[in-house]
Amino acid sequence: MNLPNKLTILRVILIPFFAIFLLWQFTKWNILIALAIFAAASLTDLFDGKIARKYNLITDFGKFLDPLADKALVMAALVAFIELDWCSSVPVMIILFREFMVSALRLVVKSGDGVVVPAGWFGKIKTAFTMTSLVVILLLRGLEPLGIAIPHIYAISAVLIWISAALTAASGINYLAAYWKVIDPNK
Repeated sequence: MNLPNKLTILRVILIPFFAIFLLWQFTKWNILIALAIFAAASLTDLFDGKIARKYNLITDFGKFLDPLADKALVMAALVAFIELDWCSSVPVMIILFREFMVSALRLVVKSGDGVVVPAGWFGKIKTAFTMTSLVVILLLRGLEPLGIAIPHIYAISAVLIWISAALTAASGINYLAAYWKVIDPNK
């Protein structure tokens, strides 16, 4: 197994640790620890792709697991945010729907033509923006237990998550348009 794939697997392994520290408040540092774990997991996404492209280590396994690991990490954060009442469920449902749609589209394309659908540039932008937004929200929320109040924190979080939802929806439409010819209702 090559290094990029190991980094992707590490990202998957970090998800439960992130969730534990975010959801179980046993110290005032929990959210900041969760932030550190989330940031480290997010950085593995940056590095695995750069290394894979630079050293020609792109594999079908990586094309499959990398976007799945991204989705799992982001969805773990967003579902936890709903649980903590940090965001509305509506943009999360939009994001979740897009992720299921793109995953299903990848399966149809793979089974029909034997082609693995790699992450496109628009998908990479939405992932980078969403992960950055989640880091900002975690940072702002992590300061609260330390006595540093951030004015309008819910509004800031809502704007970031809604922009993420809009980028995610647009990315999903982009994927659907690009692979629409593969989805034939007569087959």
